[in-house]
Amino acid sequence: MEIILHAHHAEVPESLRERAERAVSRLSARLRRVVTAIVRFEGDGPSKRVEIVLQAPRRADLVAEAFDRKYEPALALAVSRLERQVDRARRSHRPRVRPPETPDW
Repeated sequence: MEIILHAHHAEVPESLRERAERAVSRLSARLRRVVTAIVRFEGDGPSKRVEIVLQAPRRADLVAEAFDRKYEPALALAVSRLERQVDRARRSHRPRVRPPETPDW
C-alpha cells in the first residue's frame, strides 16, 4: 500500500504525519486490498482540514474529512469517520458463493 501525505498551506509536524500513517495502516489492514491512502492537511486561516481517502480496486473510494482549529483533533475525527465507513464496507461485502455443481449423468 502506498501512503501519500499532502500539506497545502500547512506546516505539519513529523509526529502528526507518523500518527496519520499509523492510523491509515491500521484501517487499511481491516479492509482488503487497499492500494493507495491519501491524507491531505489543509490550512486556511484559523480553520484546519484533514481529508483521508482509501482507494481499493472494485470498491468506491472511502473519503472522510474533518475541520477543527488544530490538526490533531481534525485527524482524530477524520479517522473515526473512516473507521465507521470501513466497518460498514466490511459488513456489506459478501463473499461470492458458487452454485452447487450438478452431476452429468
